[in-house]
Amino acid sequence: MGAFKAAAIQMRSGTSPERNAVDLERLVREAAGQGAAYVQTPEMTGALVRDSRARAASFTSEDKDIIVSTSRRLAKELGIFLHIGSTAILRADGKLANRALLFGPDGATIATYDKIHMFDVDLDNGESWRESAAYEPGTAAVVTEISGPGIDGARLGFAVCYDLRFPQLFRAEALAGADLLSVPAAFTRQTGEAHWHVLLRARAIENGAYVVAAAQGGLHEDGRETYGHSLIVDPWGRIVAEAAHDEPAVIVAEIDPAQSAAARKKIPNLKNARDFAVNAGSAEALPLRGAAS
Repeated sequence: MGAFKAAAIQMRSGTSPERNAVDLERLVREAAGQGAAYVQTPEMTGALVRDSRARAASFTSEDKDIIVSTSRRLAKELGIFLHIGSTAILRADGKLANRALLFGPDGATIATYDKIHMFDVDLDNGESWRESAAYEPGTAAVVTEISGPGIDGARLGFAVCYDLRFPQLFRAEALAGADLLSVPAAFTRQTGEAHWHVLLRARAIENGAYVVAAAQGGLHEDGRETYGHSLIVDPWGRIVAEAAHDEPAVIVAEIDPAQSAAARKKIPNLKNARDFAVNAGSAEALPLRGAAS
């Protein structure tokens, strides 16, 4: 396995998928022009729409989605792996999925992942979010190999935004061989200022893996404000690239899967993990969520 360049694209998606597709194309071309073989966009690349009626009118099925068709074309034309961090996709049952999609250099879909953990929360500043009211959660973690032009083999683990707060997801993906973890996001400014950097660095350190986290940033058309600060973190927890603001941007860094193997050799916590039960004084041991194996 050899080193390759990865890019994280920071966006400020509005309510129009068509306008966002134009911004997407410009930024993806910029990333490819800097030599990136793997390019990641943020959560909700297609549109950030808070109003339920407007949301229903904005999103469509995968085969009709403009972000999907634009991404297929760009991946093939530029010969890159293009990872749409997520966009809203209308499922066959009429529900929406917060779905990540990875396209290969031939334009074909390599993998998809539906966000598992829903952001249902009331924040101190009065913001209230009920993601589960709009989206159907996924049920499966996804790890896939990316190998082709510019990338001599890496294993990518998927996550989206709020998934970052569930370390068992990333541990499961690392145990399945992922040496590159993805966290495309639309973190609120309040939670981003408090936790974004430390959580991303922790996930990298815990799993001896690179983390690429493309973010939404700034004040959006629907009124929400996101933190920005897209990051790329190495397996030792060092920030190797950052958009240290909330403006649209492209950041690029070298990914060397050998460095993941080296970090795991120095700190072999994945290999040393043991199954255990939790004795909380009840008659039965508590069931574990996200056990070591």
